[in-house]
Amino acid sequence: MIRITDDIHLEESELSEQFVRASGPGGQNVNKVSTAVELRFDARQSPNLPTSVWSRLARLAGRRMTKDGILVIRAARFRTQEQNRDDARAKLIELIGEAAEVPKVRVKTKRTRGAVERRLKSKVHRGQIKQGRRKGSDLD
Repeated sequence: MIRITDDIHLEESELSEQFVRASGPGGQNVNKVSTAVELRFDARQSPNLPTSVWSRLARLAGRRMTKDGILVIRAARFRTQEQNRDDARAKLIELIGEAAEVPKVRVKTKRTRGAVERRLKSKVHRGQIKQGRRKGSDLD
């Protein structure tokens, strides 16, 4: 069982991993060994993921989530399968953890009278400065 937050846990069976060849540097090793990990997690069908978290996760994941609701995370930073597997799982935990945080609702506030007056005063002042730059202005 993978613990995301106090309330959200994922079963190991919900994840599927596939090892593929990594691109980039690595010498002869890169052409022979499949060290990159492609982690797939069916977020839409997961019984342990609340709907609200799923919708935020879909927004955060962007192109990493398929139309079917499967989250695909690719990890190829390290040269061993084990390190890349851990890296992919860490990315998954971080992404779901970020989606689990309920965004703070913004409370609209009214500008104070003083703030409105200061803004208008600065606009008038700025207009006077610009008017003073005109040719043949009355302020000379």
